[in-house]
Amino acid sequence: MSCFVGPQAMLLGAIGLIGSFATSNAGPCSAQIDAVQAQVDARATAIAGAGPVAPESTAALLHREPTPGSIARAEESLGEGASITKALSALERAREADRGGNEGNCEQALAEARRAIGP
Repeated sequence: MSCFVGPQAMLLGAIGLIGSFATSNAGPCSAQIDAVQAQVDARATAIAGAGPVAPESTAALLHREPTPGSIARAEESLGEGASITKALSALERAREADRGGNEGNCEQALAEARRAIGP
């Protein structure tokens, strides 16, 4: 029996993995980052569930774990996911700013992530 895991399922798994990383030292906007990550996850779920499916890539057929970048590229090739890619990039910048204690840059990146996923 074979199991097909489409790009949408891989996207959701990678987003969950990215969101599960926690820093040992909470920065000035760690709680806000977690809240926006949950919003991005919900938006990604909605996009992935509504869109078309694509055949598995060669890497997937070789049982290689997807990366967030490979999943985003797969979704974008289907005409989906550009907003999620932008939001994830902004969230990563927010995490970097948070680790550095830069609340202003963190809040700016979080605002960008929120704009990327829409209302």
